[in-house]
Amino acid sequence: MLQYFWQSEQWPHYRWRADDILGPLAELRKAQGRVLGLVADLGFDESLRATALALEEDAIQTAAIEGEKLDREKVRSSIALRLGLPQASLPPVDRAVDGLVEVLLDATRRYDQALDENRLCGWHAAFFPAGRSGFQSITVGAWRIADMQVVSGPFGKQKVHFEAPPPTRLPGEMAAYFTWWRESRGKMDGLIRAALAQLYFVSIHPFDDGNGRLARALSDLALAQDEGTGQRFYSLSAQIMKERQEYYSVLERTQKNDGECTQWLLWFFGCMARAIEGTEQILAQVLLKARFWRKHSGTPLSERQKKVLNRLLDAGPGGFEGGLTTRKYMSLAKASRATAWREIDDLLKQGLLTARPGGGRSTAYDLGGL
Repeated sequence: MLQYFWQSEQWPHYRWRADDILGPLAELRKAQGRVLGLVADLGFDESLRATALALEEDAIQTAAIEGEKLDREKVRSSIALRLGLPQASLPPVDRAVDGLVEVLLDATRRYDQALDENRLCGWHAAFFPAGRSGFQSITVGAWRIADMQVVSGPFGKQKVHFEAPPPTRLPGEMAAYFTWWRESRGKMDGLIRAALAQLYFVSIHPFDDGNGRLARALSDLALAQDEGTGQRFYSLSAQIMKERQEYYSVLERTQKNDGECTQWLLWFFGCMARAIEGTEQILAQVLLKARFWRKHSGTPLSERQKKVLNRLLDAGPGGFEGGLTTRKYMSLAKASRATAWREIDDLLKQGLLTARPGGGRSTAYDLGGL
């Protein structure tokens, strides 16, 4: 009895109900257009910052989906190095984190470069520079040589969610994947192709580890080709992390049928639309920050004041929880209490801070001058 689609004679020819996906696909295209419209209003610096924010979330969350927790400051350090952003106060670059960031950037910035075994195995090697996954040695930069099962649960009571094709089939399966990748571009809707690129790859599971991260990077590569830009302003991985229970569920259901993938496509489109919705709020915040500094470019401010104002702008419309206080200013600006009082008073006089009702020594402040 056939259990997985890769065992079927129809493999790897996925099919879907076109009438069911046309509406959601059209709505997703509208959302995609809105984001590109917002991006058009960004200057170079703001665009770079928005890219860095999306990349940061992508790196952290694509690892988190696989149960790995990355240090956010180390991710920022790697991104700053590779995008040419200021690195002051950031920790040294971590080799493994840098490898992940390198792959994510390669998948978007070099979207017109060919995808082949050499490039994909290079990505895998970048994920595991020490040749280990946790405490376990793995085959790095080459197809796996052992059988592969995706399982959960305690030892002895494990549930098998998926069993991948045997290693003897991998050279042929991946050759077919690369052929599909080349031939499908321009012949298939780009968003459908991005969804299938992930589903098809993860169904092969060609590596010992890192298959999920690579599958999501391949989706990013397909989306960059669809959008015709090397910049990504939304994080699909961050949204998948929020919905990972359904992500794994719909993947398992789709792998265990006869190639009918309508539900996977609908989930993918919905997930991407929700990722874009969240990014629209981030881009609006980036635009707000850019407009603020254009408006106040001639205002004389100390570097400490600029740093605190930037942190308030980064906090979003609600500002800091409880507002900016003298104690928080001292901590952020590394300033004495007297200096904090003096600089806060100066910002109040210039209209760049507003005091919350209450007053006294515990007065809190919000951003002004917007």
